[in-house]
Amino acid sequence: MVPSIGDRGSPHATEDVLTISADAVDTPDKQPARANPPAGPSLLLGVVRVARPRQWIKNLLVFVAPGAAGVLLHPTVLWHTVAAFGIFCLAASGTYFLNDALDAEADRRHPTKSSRPVASGVVPVPAALVIAFVLVGASVGLAQLLAGWHLTVVMAVYGLVNLAYSLGLKHEPILDLAAVSAGYVLRAVAGGVATGVPLTDWFLIVALFGSLLVVTGKRSGERQLLDDEQIDHVAVRQTLGLYSPTFLHSVRILAGAVTMTAYCLWAFDRAATLHPGRDPIWFELTIIPFTIALLHVMRLLDSGQGGTPEDLALKDHRLQIYGVVWVALFITGIYAT
Repeated sequence: MVPSIGDRGSPHATEDVLTISADAVDTPDKQPARANPPAGPSLLLGVVRVARPRQWIKNLLVFVAPGAAGVLLHPTVLWHTVAAFGIFCLAASGTYFLNDALDAEADRRHPTKSSRPVASGVVPVPAALVIAFVLVGASVGLAQLLAGWHLTVVMAVYGLVNLAYSLGLKHEPILDLAAVSAGYVLRAVAGGVATGVPLTDWFLIVALFGSLLVVTGKRSGERQLLDDEQIDHVAVRQTLGLYSPTFLHSVRILAGAVTMTAYCLWAFDRAATLHPGRDPIWFELTIIPFTIALLHVMRLLDSGQGGTPEDLALKDHRLQIYGVVWVALFITGIYAT
C-alpha cells in the first residue's frame, strides 16, 4: 500500500463536528487529538478521514495510459477510465483502513499519525477491518463487471500486495519500497487494462522508476520529520532505522536517472509510432518540461519535502505549470500533421 502521513484526530467540541471545514476532512493530521471522542457524527467524520479522499489524487494515474495513447477522449475509453478511477478509490481507501487498523499501536507513537481516527480511538479497530475488506472486495467485484478478469487480477494483486505490506513487508528493507512502488505502478497498469490500451516497455519503466523515486522521497521526508521531533525511527517504522540518508539519496539518483532515460526513449518511440516517416518534434519537446519538473521534484525530495507526495501535486504551482506545458506539447504532438 501507499501509507500516508495524513489524517489526524477529531475536533475539540461536539458542535465543531457539524461545522468543520472540508479542508479539515482532507488534512486531518492538523486536527487536535481528543482523549474521549464523542459518538455519532464524529464516527462518521472519522471514517471519512481514514478513507483519505485527499489522496485519491494518486488514482489519477489510471488516466495516464489512455492519455498517452491519445484515446482518452473517446467516449467508451473515457467512461472506462473514470470507472477504473472510482474502483481504485474504493480499493485505496480499503487499504488505508487496513493499514490504520494494523498500525494503530505504532501510529500512537508517531508525531502526526498519533491522532489518526483509528489510533486515537474515534474509529474502532474491528470496524476499520470490516470496512477495509468490504471496500477492497467491492473493488474486485466491480473490476470484473467493468473489464473482465484482466482488471480483476490487477485489483486482486493490488489488494494482496497491500495486505502483505501491512502484515510484514513494511518491516523488510527494500521490499517495503518495492511494495509501495507497486501500488503506483498498478494504478497506471489498471488504466491500460481497463481501456484495452497496450502498455509499452518504456511506459512501464517510467512508471516503475518514477514510483520508486516518489516512494524513496517519502521515506526521506518521514525520516527527517522523526529526526526533527527527536523520535526513534525504529519505534515508528522499523525500516526507517535501516535506511541511511546516503542510501536513500543514492536510490533517488538512480530512480531519477532511469526515469529520465526511459522517458526520452518513450517520447522518441511515441513520435515514430504516431507519425511514421515524419518528425513534427512535439513529442521530443515534451522532454524539456518533463526534465525540468523531474529535477524540481528531486530538489524538493532532497530537502525532505516528500513526506506527503500529494502536496506536491496540489500545492506546488511551479510543478503545476510544468505539467500544463507538458500537456500542451503532448496534445499538439498527438494532433500534429
